[in-house]
Amino acid sequence: MGDYEKSISVAVAPARLFSYLADVQNLPSYMPRLTSAQPHGGDQVTVTAHIDPPDAPEQDVTSEAWIRVVEDGKSLEWGAPGAHDYHGRLHVTAEDSPGTSQLTVQLHTESTEGQHIHEGLQEALHGIKNAVEAAER
Repeated sequence: MGDYEKSISVAVAPARLFSYLADVQNLPSYMPRLTSAQPHGGDQVTVTAHIDPPDAPEQDVTSEAWIRVVEDGKSLEWGAPGAHDYHGRLHVTAEDSPGTSQLTVQLHTESTEGQHIHEGLQEALHGIKNAVEAAER
């Protein structure tokens, strides 16, 4: 069980970064294992990921999730049903340097794979940074 938090600096203005993150169809561009994200109105989203678990064959899995955009706080909240009580929040703030943002991700899960979760958060933050900065070029 645990709560995790990591941050990264992104060379994109806060409004642009938030706009990019709020479009759920961008998820596969920065979440390496996601192959599709289809919104269904409201906050419901169907996501498909390609996984390679150590104890099973490589496969595509589809599941339901929810993503809620909180405009006032420049935050995005998400979660997925299941035994791990998986949910989190992305928060965008301005940094001192113009055109630069601070992106913070907070995650809660009942899973006990701490190191794996830290690595996944780092991978997601770098994926977001690379994708949105490349989209701005």
